Amino acid sequence: MIAIVVSRADSASERIGEHLLDLADWEVREDDSRPDAAGGGRYYRREGFELREFDDLHLELEDAAAAFGGGSDAPDSAGPDAPDSPDLLLFVSRHSGDTGPLLTAHFTGNFGPAEFGGVEGGLAEACPNAHARLLAAFDERAPDDYEVGMECTHHGPSSVGVPSMFVELGSDEPQWSDPAGARAVARAVLDLQGVEPHRERQVVGFGGGHYVPRFERIERETDWAVGHVGADWALDAMGSPGSNREVVRAAFAASRADRAVVEGDRPDLEAVVADLGYEVVSETWLRETTGVPLDLVERLEADLSPVDEGLRFGDPAGDSAADGPATDCEVVDLPADLLAEAQGIDADAAREAVAGNAVAFETEQSGTRAAGRAAVRDPADREALVDGLVDVLGEKYDSVAREDGAVVARETGFDPEKARTLGVPEGPAFGKLSAGEPVTVDGEEIAPETVRSERTHRFSV
Repeated sequence: MIAIVVSRADSASERIGEHLLDLADWEVREDDSRPDAAGGGRYYRREGFELREFDDLHLELEDAAAAFGGGSDAPDSAGPDAPDSPDLLLFVSRHSGDTGPLLTAHFTGNFGPAEFGGVEGGLAEACPNAHARLLAAFDERAPDDYEVGMECTHHGPSSVGVPSMFVELGSDEPQWSDPAGARAVARAVLDLQGVEPHRERQVVGFGGGHYVPRFERIERETDWAVGHVGADWALDAMGSPGSNREVVRAAFAASRADRAVVEGDRPDLEAVVADLGYEVVSETWLRETTGVPLDLVERLEADLSPVDEGLRFGDPAGDSAADGPATDCEVVDLPADLLAEAQGIDADAAREAVAGNAVAFETEQSGTRAAGRAAVRDPADREALVDGLVDVLGEKYDSVAREDGAVVARETGFDPEKARTLGVPEGPAFGKLSAGEPVTVDGEEIAPETVRSERTHRFSV
């Protein structure tokens, strides 16, 4: 069940709540066990959701899940017929800023002092998977003049009782009273029915500004979701990572993550992350491991090279995610000369020949060119890889064949030595003959075929 908190002190929250009640059929119930100001009295329930209203601003509502039958104070606090503890709690709220029309969401808590609710160094449990799904719903539901964004972790509450996030309509009075904006937020909230708060792949973010385009990009474009994000200003407010190890640890625990992406140069923070037993990874690592089983990633980074040093995964790695654990891979050398020749002819086709058959392969030039070694499931896959490169050579050469452990490519082309023997001067005449045009030397026409020779190239495989 998803719990929805509406604050009567927040006009945008009230508007969103009104649209939530209008968009679906709700059962009206009464809870006499709690004050009306604290979520008691009249509340609303429908399949998958429960909506309650509070007098206080959201950021002052510690342990809000208790009103819905969740959190540490849950027993006997939610009235008769209360459901089990909610799986997720959403604070529908206004967003204030100089950002124009904006739909946004973020997690709550404080890396440093608690200036706006919560407690110092306290972080509420995040819901990274639900956040990613909400961004997608925002994209679909947002009015044309609204942007969609993601913010860092900031303000209270620090304790909610279940995974939670703020779901916001911004960024000023015209938007807080805008029916189209409020209805878009309400629709996006209802789109989350049945969504789990967490997924297997979640990371913590450190660094950057209040709005976090890098982490938003990760969440939109990879299969990794992002939990708490400590912006530069929040980390500065926190102080020395070494003196605030428990806050750093809390960011991972509250995000259910064991990896982090650090934006900017923060060696002291990275050292603390490593000492706590967590891992700092790059955005590239998250992108390249998307769709690849993590046990396979770990094995191939050990057998070949790290992703950040150029390891890339081929199509069979993704296939293994769908078909179950990959079988043991064999590390083989890529055919260097053949690969280089194919890349010179058609770089995209050459890479596809490698990626289509290798589970993983090493690269150079910032990951753009395959080179070095590869991991294949069996020898037949390496043979198929070579065959793919042979096909690429066929775009250039007259004939290409595999002979005695080599690829033999033959071509007939302009022979400068033959042209010189016939007295053809170097320069434009060479160019014409090479292009298949005849030239005249001392009154005699020389046909291009008379200065052509067959050349044979052998590429060891």
